[in-house]
Amino acid sequence: MKLVDERTDELTVAEACEAVDLARANYYRAKSAKDKPKAKRRSHRRLSEPECERVLEVLVSDGYCDKSVRQVWAELIDAGIYYCSVRTMYRILAASAAVRERRDQLRHPEYTRPELLATGPNQLWSWDITKLKGPHKWTYYYLYVLLDVWSRNVVGWMVAERESSTLAVELIRQSCERQRIGEHQLTVHADRGSSMRSKPVAFLLADLGVTKTHSRPYTSSDNPYSEAQFKTLKYQPEFPERFGSLEDARVFLRGYFDWYNNAHRHSGIGLVTPAERHHGTDKVVYEKRQGVMAAFYEQHPERFVRGLPSPPELPGDVWINPPREGEIRSTHRSRREEIVQSRANMEVVFERPTTNAVMMAQEPV
Repeated sequence: MKLVDERTDELTVAEACEAVDLARANYYRAKSAKDKPKAKRRSHRRLSEPECERVLEVLVSDGYCDKSVRQVWAELIDAGIYYCSVRTMYRILAASAAVRERRDQLRHPEYTRPELLATGPNQLWSWDITKLKGPHKWTYYYLYVLLDVWSRNVVGWMVAERESSTLAVELIRQSCERQRIGEHQLTVHADRGSSMRSKPVAFLLADLGVTKTHSRPYTSSDNPYSEAQFKTLKYQPEFPERFGSLEDARVFLRGYFDWYNNAHRHSGIGLVTPAERHHGTDKVVYEKRQGVMAAFYEQHPERFVRGLPSPPELPGDVWINPPREGEIRSTHRSRREEIVQSRANMEVVFERPTTNAVMMAQEPV
């Protein structure tokens, strides 16, 4: 059809249509529909403009403005007056922008998705509280755990008979002192529990120069590392159904966290222990594993069809909610460079603890 429209003056429409094998009737039909758009036919059942205005005047009048459309329709028809159906009344109101929700609706605030990056130990901590069943029904003990996100090392824990912001403040303070946390070095992430959002905790973190962040409401995936650590605890074969006393819980958890930090090969950090990764000896373990596998490969190369095997890789940077695919990566890359540069510029000297040290806070008396 475009070729027919662009024909020269030497060709008629019939000749051009024949040349491109196009029916002349189809050309004229399409040409007519394109030049003259078909107007929508008005239904003969539709109310006229004066009738619509009359219905609108009745609906917005003082006697009916505070009543529902169905009540107005019912009262009118009981009085012997019929204008139109209920649905038509709603259409007339909608056309005049006179339909809205009469009650004030609660609008929830928009919570920002936390995107937190850790490039080394003691840069990002995650903490949470879980319940442990006591000796009787409806009795619980509360376990507080501070976890280093980069190394998965438990840097502080405490079990108490109640959930208290005062106890949380003491746990965080002791853990920061033990890890030699400097000002503007650490970010502490938690969910939106009452203790996490309490003023004593906020004031302590502000005094220590620690940044605090929170998960979005009802979004457990914003605090995944603490949730995973609690699952590891409660899936242990030795984990009891109930604890006989608070001291019983402390004895069990002291042994558990010693095992978790110093003996547990964590699948999320290349099957090294959290203490090895926290203190920087994970690279030595990785190189030793490479040497063992290389030696075995030299003895039995036929068993490895894909060549030289390698142990699980050690992870690099650790994110809570990494940037989504399709977002501008340069923004996050520059943010990462700012974080790394700020770590390098800090004039704080840290003492590296021994590898066998158990990094945990003592329970308050």
